[in-house]
Amino acid sequence: MESEEDALGTAMLDVYRDDLRGEAIHRDGAEVWDASIEANYFGPTDAWHSDAALYDSLAGPVLDVGCGAGQHALTFQHHGVDVTAFDVSPNAVRAARERGVEDARVFDMFDLPGPFTDAYRAVLLNGTQLGLAGSLPGVAALLADLAPVTDGSGVAVVDSYDPGRIAPEGFGGHRPDPREGVCRRTFHVEYDRAGERLVGPSLSFVLFSPARLRDACVGTPWSVREVLRRDGTPYYRCVLET
Repeated sequence: MESEEDALGTAMLDVYRDDLRGEAIHRDGAEVWDASIEANYFGPTDAWHSDAALYDSLAGPVLDVGCGAGQHALTFQHHGVDVTAFDVSPNAVRAARERGVEDARVFDMFDLPGPFTDAYRAVLLNGTQLGLAGSLPGVAALLADLAPVTDGSGVAVVDSYDPGRIAPEGFGGHRPDPREGVCRRTFHVEYDRAGERLVGPSLSFVLFSPARLRDACVGTPWSVREVLRRDGTPYYRCVLET
């Protein structure tokens, strides 16, 4: 039996090996939606789509935090940028390595800075993972831990969903919050692997508007330099700088 933390990573590894053995889903109680493993973790490595200008502006070396199956790390490599990638899931890291990521490690972002002190010019924290800090004070603490990873003049790219632009219906795992610019999202991953049900841990994200992210940066070395939105969606990215 795989560990519960590796349900998602196991699905990633099986997709890469063309051996997906069943359905991978997100679940929040009775609410179920597709985990979209291929779409979310196996995008093309030769283009950044609408984010091309942003990523092309990042100087290496880059630290890819929570790299999943390595699609972003591979793109940096493709463009000749030095990149170190890590993920808490051993099977996600296996997938990244098998796909060709040259430096992929098993590591927990909540143990930063760890071995990465002062080593990077840019940090990529993709997939709303900053929200796994669980609260706005937790976000501030994680950002403070992230700062020593850079060389003192670094940038970080983080993302979230703007609660003021979310339509709760159809946004799986949505939890309202009485505070302006804040909501939560909760779900876990299940993967039916040839009759063996792998169930991941419950994931609880705090989602925040750019204004609340600016609040969270107060008292940390970071400030919000730029907010990049996708038209018609609540999703956005922020470029932070020290």
